[in-house]
Amino acid sequence: MSPALLGLLCLAGMLVMIALRCPIALAMALTGLIGFGLIVAFEPALALLEAGPFETLSNYSFSPIPMFLLMGVLASKARMSQELFSAARSLFGGWRGGMAIAAVSACGTFSAISGSSVATAASMSRVALPEMRKHGYADSLATGTLAAGGTLGIIIPPSIALLLYALITEQSVGDMFIAGLLPGLLGLVLYCATIALLVFRYPHLAQPGTATAWNQKLQDMRGFLPFMLVFALIIGGIYSGLFTPTEAAAIGAGITLIIALVRGMRWRGLMEAVSETLALSAMIFFMIVGAEIFGYFLSVSRLSFFLVELVAEWQLSPYAVLFAVLLLFVLLGCVMDSIAMLLLTVPVVMPLILSAGFDPVWFGIVAVITVELGLMTPPVGMNVFVIKSVSPEVPIGQIYKGVLPFVLSDLMRLLLLILFPVLALGLL
Repeated sequence: MSPALLGLLCLAGMLVMIALRCPIALAMALTGLIGFGLIVAFEPALALLEAGPFETLSNYSFSPIPMFLLMGVLASKARMSQELFSAARSLFGGWRGGMAIAAVSACGTFSAISGSSVATAASMSRVALPEMRKHGYADSLATGTLAAGGTLGIIIPPSIALLLYALITEQSVGDMFIAGLLPGLLGLVLYCATIALLVFRYPHLAQPGTATAWNQKLQDMRGFLPFMLVFALIIGGIYSGLFTPTEAAAIGAGITLIIALVRGMRWRGLMEAVSETLALSAMIFFMIVGAEIFGYFLSVSRLSFFLVELVAEWQLSPYAVLFAVLLLFVLLGCVMDSIAMLLLTVPVVMPLILSAGFDPVWFGIVAVITVELGLMTPPVGMNVFVIKSVSPEVPIGQIYKGVLPFVLSDLMRLLLLILFPVLALGLL
């Protein structure tokens, strides 16, 4: 049996393990270990298992991950999301649907110091969802807005997904962050436009709020300042070359810690933040180790080269290849965690994308936006279940109904990025 065919069989076996609820990190590691052993030998496979995790976990390039996670957790524990939502509500709350627009705007701003979509959705839903429901917003609009707004955390820098993509594909982390800026802001604008169209067409979904005087708006805008400060330091420092991504992450985490302490965080809250960060980091690093072992197996199986040769033989156009890859992402995103999906699929499909002539930085943005769809589509939809956990009395069908217009909005953004790559590459 050829190594490529064996690779396909092992890949199918791994998908079966994932379907049987085996942890994705463990499924990738077992598949890589067994596949490598069958193709090469089991003695070097065991040596790989011994040395691989240490080499991966001691890699300096991965050190920004816990720092970016700590930033988001500290902001959540310090209840900065409450002040942020109040500021956004002061700006937009007087409009019909303005509280939903405020929630999306707050999600986008919170993403500036939280690289996790789930953390963004969890933090903002605890603050905004009770307020929207209290003011007569339909459950579908309120929950759908927050589930969609949370996805901005995966694309607006600093983003854990963009960081991991850059490390997997050996791209510049700074380039990936800068490339994600305009598409992230575009997503925020399209989400706000979607809310405006929904409440215009169906006025019963939301009620107009109480207008706020301009002097009060200016005072309340102070809630944006901590987020803008940290965001400007991280992105400005990386873009100017003043900081490396690791240094920027450490500085961002340090400033967020100072803000949290000034806002009254005590020792217990700090220990809870550190503990939560360690748990999230361990989960991500476990997946990275599994993906690394799986990557060694892909190399010896030459599966990626086999797929490139197959595409050349079938004479598929570059956009047909892109469509097939994105369709795969959408399907896998419906049943798999976004970070795990990137770690699993990007090493396999990247040679296909490069052979088709697409820019790897641009494809990274397109891939991450496609992954966003999986965060709010059934049957998994991680953000949907986060919203459900905050408001268990809302039927999950209502939440899925609420996110549907935002899924269409994301598809429109994806089409714009494919038609106009300058949206992602214009700032580079």
